[in-house]
Amino acid sequence: MRILIVSDAWHPQVNGVVRTMEQVVQHLRAAGDVVEVLGPAEFRSVPTPGYREIRLAVLPGRRLRKLAERFAPDAVHIATEGPLGWAMRRICLRRGWPFTTSFHTRFPEYMQARMGAPLSWSWAVMRRFHAPSAAVLAATGSLERELGERGFTRVRRWSRGVELARFRPGLPDAFPGMARPVFLYAGRVAVEKNIAAFLSLDLPGTKVVVGDGPQRAALQRRFPGAVFTGYRENGELAAAYASADVFVFPSRTDTFGLVLLEALAAGTPVAAYPVSGPLDVIGDAPVGALDEDLRAACLAALPVDRAACRAHAEGFSWAACAARFREALVPLGAG
Repeated sequence: MRILIVSDAWHPQVNGVVRTMEQVVQHLRAAGDVVEVLGPAEFRSVPTPGYREIRLAVLPGRRLRKLAERFAPDAVHIATEGPLGWAMRRICLRRGWPFTTSFHTRFPEYMQARMGAPLSWSWAVMRRFHAPSAAVLAATGSLERELGERGFTRVRRWSRGVELARFRPGLPDAFPGMARPVFLYAGRVAVEKNIAAFLSLDLPGTKVVVGDGPQRAALQRRFPGAVFTGYRENGELAAAYASADVFVFPSRTDTFGLVLLEALAAGTPVAAYPVSGPLDVIGDAPVGALDEDLRAACLAALPVDRAACRAHAEGFSWAACAARFREALVPLGAG
């Protein structure tokens, strides 16, 4: 099958959407599919205000249509609700092409946190975007139910996976000499991640933030006792997970949280709020602690069996994720 994926989040960006689509594309190609991903790098673009590392395509419609027609897809998936997503949506509707979409990001909550935009307005825009989709792919059961309650239709489950060979226990210590225990956050450093809630906690040992983003400088000034390492990729990121005593996930808005699986695969227990994402990945499994009191969750996660964390992560497969994605696709002839 010739599969066209259009995404406003693609290389060189580093985030959960990119990692997910990258893994899916690799597995699809390995199985014999021909996959084309069109991202912002193919178009004239500008940096996102307050997020310079993320670029947005400017008026991509005409070039996007030419590239899509040249590729001649058998199926189309629109991964994001940005300029490229809206442009591809218009092209599909005009051509009578069926398409699928995925719900990766809680943009309504992000827009409220950043700009004070009313949630009702943003959710109405999101419903409109996904309404013509033949299938709206959602990462977790709780998100699937929430989207249904908010008026989304044709929502289908599409879970995630983890690179078990990359994220594993027993890697070299990434934090030699640091006071233990080490409580780690890894991911984008931005207001919607609620990192200040973690850094404000009265915890023993050391708090470490791995990653970068628009809020890093402000958080470093506010919390000089925390350690900020910036981006860590490949072996360094995996070693950071494996070397931490607890992985702390303070976000209340993520739809899944790939970092949860990466930490668990490294044998590191998780502390988080009992919200969508952590509830779906961890649930009642003895691999961490979920509590509205995040400090209590951090302390409760310390004695968790690290072998149980690894075993839990082994139940998540990228191969199964890619297979579920392909099953949801709708051939253009069906339109």
